[in-house]
Amino acid sequence: MPSLNKVILMGNLTADPELKQTPAGVSVTSFSIGVSRRFKDANGQYQTDFINIVAWRQTAEFICKFFRKGKPICVVGSLQTRNYTDQQGNKRYVTEVVADEATFTESKSDSAGAAPAFAGVPADNDFARPAPAYGAGAQTAQPAAPKFEEISGDDDLPF
Repeated sequence: MPSLNKVILMGNLTADPELKQTPAGVSVTSFSIGVSRRFKDANGQYQTDFINIVAWRQTAEFICKFFRKGKPICVVGSLQTRNYTDQQGNKRYVTEVVADEATFTESKSDSAGAAPAFAGVPADNDFARPAPAYGAGAQTAQPAAPKFEEISGDDDLPF
């Protein structure tokens, strides 16, 4: 039976993320984000859910390097549950998002000097420029739009 476990969240960090290492040297960080609900409560206020997130390896390093408390973040991952017994012998259950991806949600100018999100992205975030062409004799001009001829009647259709 097919299944799907995909979570996409956008919210603000509730604290500075802290990079830790497992005994095997694997980078990990745990943090939470506040996510506002889409509707108002009986008092006319938006409620906020605080979602626990864990990120591993390069994703953890990226988050700890570029994000701080209060800054918006978009996280893509999966929902995971686990349980353990605490030091007092009580059984504890945890539900958290395991982040596969993390991205910025504000422009560079909005974040007052934050570094670019990804290697290879132009520093000015000018995505309107045409993509470079590749191969011998390639030009950077946009290709001409394909030409279509109008068919006058249904009887001319090839199917």
